[in-house]
Parts: sequence; structure tokens; C-alpha cells
Amino acid sequence: MSDFVKTMNWGFIGCGSVTEVKSGPAYQQTKGFNVYGVMRRNTEKLNDYAKRHNIQHIYTDADALINDPNIDAIYVATPPDSHKHYALKIAKVGKPCCIEKPLSPSYKDSLEIYKAFNKKNTPLFVAYYRRSLPRFLKVKEWLDLGYIGKVRHISAHLSKPASEKDLSRINHWRTDSNIAPAGYFDDLASHGLDLFTFLLGDVKTAQGISTNQQGLYSASDAVVANWIHTNGITGTGTWNFGCDTHLDQVSIYGNSGTIDFSVFHEKPICLKSNANNEKVFIENPKHIQQFHVENMLNHLKNDNYYHPATGKTALHTSWVMSEILGN
Repeated sequence: MSDFVKTMNWGFIGCGSVTEVKSGPAYQQTKGFNVYGVMRRNTEKLNDYAKRHNIQHIYTDADALINDPNIDAIYVATPPDSHKHYALKIAKVGKPCCIEKPLSPSYKDSLEIYKAFNKKNTPLFVAYYRRSLPRFLKVKEWLDLGYIGKVRHISAHLSKPASEKDLSRINHWRTDSNIAPAGYFDDLASHGLDLFTFLLGDVKTAQGISTNQQGLYSASDAVVANWIHTNGITGTGTWNFGCDTHLDQVSIYGNSGTIDFSVFHEKPICLKSNANNEKVFIENPKHIQQFHVENMLNHLKNDNYYHPATGKTALHTSWVMSEILGN
């Protein structure tokens, strides 16, 4: 899209919590992007959001936003079970789109979304923003420089206690099996698994076990998995949302060292190897999708720049998750 010469007007479908700090301000602060309008069915919440964020145009009907000729691109920031519904409409009108992760609750629906945009040759991005964060680019740099030698294995562990909301059995999309069949795994593990393929390459085979140990909600609350990347690197993962402590630990093992980091916790990334020993703390930006959004601008402006988190990469992550869950 080298003919990109004007400010691109974005429309948001959904303006919930993720858009308050994580993503919305990043679109507003990226030179070359403008948040033209937002859509939400709840008029009171819609007006409040638009007023607080100084957004001039509001919509209670998604079709009106999608088909508004003043809107050039659309960000879908709704729960995953509605992604396909909106995405297919956006693909039909041929507007670039960014969809919150995961791409959809199922690989089948994710594939349909991907094919719709691919058929139109329309850019599709997915908000796997960790691929653009400096802290993880540093991990990738260490790997690419061979600081831990030949990579052999990656081990990931994420556990946390049940929240007050979970214990009170208040229903929400992250624990509703109709929206997120594997519960918090769908929401959180998707970030990790997508990051692991970014760092180590695509996955060739994956399998796993999921179960509901606590009985607090309809979705699964515990998942274990193993996989192998196309380059022969093996992987194991554990995600449990009923433990007594919050642990977020990833270790990458090579034949001459290790790299340790957290996917979510802002902790130092640690390199221990025969050649180098480093502990580096890289702070995330206030608006954590900042670099992800800036990279979308770079992709849309420059024919030779490719965003690291596209519909194609997100589709692969959906496939990996589907294989782990036996779907």
C-alpha cells in the first residue's frame, strides 16, 4: 500500500477495557492514524467512552461503522465469539482490519476469516502485540546471535489462583465455554504460544489435555501440552488457573545456555550461557500495543515492511491451540 499518503481513519467495533489504556490511545498517538469513530450497543457507555477519549463519531450499529466511507480501517475489540461475524463483513468491503486475539475461538472460524481477507488481498492484523515489544525482541536477538547455541527445548508454566469473580461464579466471556472453550487458556496461553512460534518458528505437531478441576465455571481451567517445532525444537506447557501462587515462567534451553523470561510479568529477561551472562529489564510502554500499532502503520505505508502479527501468523496460533485442545 505504497499509495498511503493521508491520515488513516480508524473505527473501533467495541470500546471495552482493552481499548482504555492498552490499545486505544496507541491508535490516537500514532502519527498517520486517527480514531474517527467507535461503536458500542450500550449508548451510555459509548457516549462516556467517546467523551473521555475525545472521539467525535459514535455508532450503535456495527454495519454503519463498517460501511462509513470516512472510515478507512477497523479495529475489532470485542469478545472472540463475535470476531468472525464482524471480520467477514469487514473483509467484504475490503478495509484493513486488526482483530483482538485470539483470532476466533476455533481454528475453523479463524481459517474462514483468514481466507476472506486473503481473497480480497486486504491486510489483516491480529493483536499479538508481544511480537513487537522490545523485551521479546531482545530475547529473539539473543537466540539469533546463537548465545545459547542450538536451541533444544522450551518450557512454559503459567499458574494463578482463582479470582474473586471466579469464586463468586460470576459469568464472563473468559470462563464461558461457549465463547472460550478452554477458559483463560484461550485468552492468555494464546499470547504465549504465539510468542513461542515468533521466537522459535512454526509448530509441526502439538497435543495436550484439558480439564476442569475446580468446577467454578463451564470452561476448562487446566491445560497441559507438548509440541515440536518444524526445526526439531521440543516444547512443553502448563496452564493452571486454580493454584495458590501466580507463576509466569518460560525457559528456553540450548546446548550452551538458557534464556528465562515471563510472558506477562514485567521481570528481567535472563541469559546464562558459556559466552554471555546478562540480566536485562526492559520496561513495556504505557500503552502496551504502541509498537504493534506503529508497525501496522509501517506495513500499510511501506511495500517492503511486513508486520510480525498478521492473520497468517494468528491462524497458525489458532491451529496450535486447536491441536492442544483436541479440536
